[in-house]
Amino acid sequence: MKKYTAIIIDDIEQARTTIKQDLATYTEDFDVIGEAGGVIEGAKLLKNATPDVLFLDIQMQDGSGFDLLDLLPEIPFKIIFITASDAHAIKAFRYAAIDYLLKPIDPDELQNALNKFRNSGINENEKYRFLNERLKNFNKPNERLALHSQDKIQIVEIQSILRCESSVNYTTFFFNNGDQVVVTKTLKEFEDLLSDQGFFRVHQSHLINTKYIREYVKTDGGHLMLSDDTMIPVSVRKRPIVMKMLENI
Repeated sequence: MKKYTAIIIDDIEQARTTIKQDLATYTEDFDVIGEAGGVIEGAKLLKNATPDVLFLDIQMQDGSGFDLLDLLPEIPFKIIFITASDAHAIKAFRYAAIDYLLKPIDPDELQNALNKFRNSGINENEKYRFLNERLKNFNKPNERLALHSQDKIQIVEIQSILRCESSVNYTTFFFNNGDQVVVTKTLKEFEDLLSDQGFFRVHQSHLINTKYIREYVKTDGGHLMLSDDTMIPVSVRKRPIVMKMLENI
């Protein structure tokens, strides 16, 4: 069995203890090689020890987790962020497609995050930079979205997304330049993220960017024609909402 090392940086001692206990109870392949209670202490620890995965609190008494990362010359490990229940932070994590754990940490969520770690690449610096940008600018409209496909992470402009189409637990993104990206997340997750960005779910399988609607055809059950000549069906339940929405465009 392959063994992994972990470091925990959190200013609450009980939080660190809980993670250590959960790792000992629910896993056999993770060893905690160090812990710290703040930014300065954590930076010193990471200069002398390099873990496979770092559990990192976002807000600590002497600064943020990103203040700590800025002190490091490189980030050769995977990070699982820890955060309190803050709506702005959680939405930023989702935009950046980054793993995070909410306090108090649920053991099942911890195991899910570790399974993702085992199956993913270690270094994802671009996502960390993107998340930091989102957290610093959470009052500004989100302009970009991180899409985690099978072989890479793509940072895309939200308004370049034409539509999204679901297939079981996968979502295919279609862009205005003809590109496509398949993401292993459900359409519902992206509906929640993009509903305030001009996107509307017109059908169980279709989420569209309303700026690309060209016309609404009432015949054949009703469908929307988008700017790329794609015809998107409109569900019976959504037709009155779509009609009202089009009147206000």
